[in-house]
Amino acid sequence: MPLPLDLPGTALIWWMTGGGLILVGVVIFAAGVGNFSRAATPVPGNQPVRTLVTTGIHGWSRNPIYVGMSFVYAGIGIAARSPWIFILALPLAITMRYVIVTREEAYLERRFGDAYRVYKARVRRWL
Repeated sequence: MPLPLDLPGTALIWWMTGGGLILVGVVIFAAGVGNFSRAATPVPGNQPVRTLVTTGIHGWSRNPIYVGMSFVYAGIGIAARSPWIFILALPLAITMRYVIVTREEAYLERRFGDAYRVYKARVRRWL
């Protein structure tokens, strides 16, 4: 069911805002993946982590890849002028936070112990 978020003459603003968020999201995502690559640590969460990455964008956010993906998702929703993307964002965010991130944080705490706890106390989970 379409629920257009459209006012006459605002299409360019929607596209520019959405495109800007997509661009920011891609940059954040790429910075997070680049940090992992430089540290020779795999990005997929189902592979063992080789090192704790705490520098670069990971010094600002413990989950920059998820933050980047969320910005891209929001940008698509704004550019498409679809409130359904934002309605579906709530269960997505809850699943990401309480299933995926919780599992990853528990794994990192077991794997790196106090080093991860210090990092966790110093750097925010999202932004």
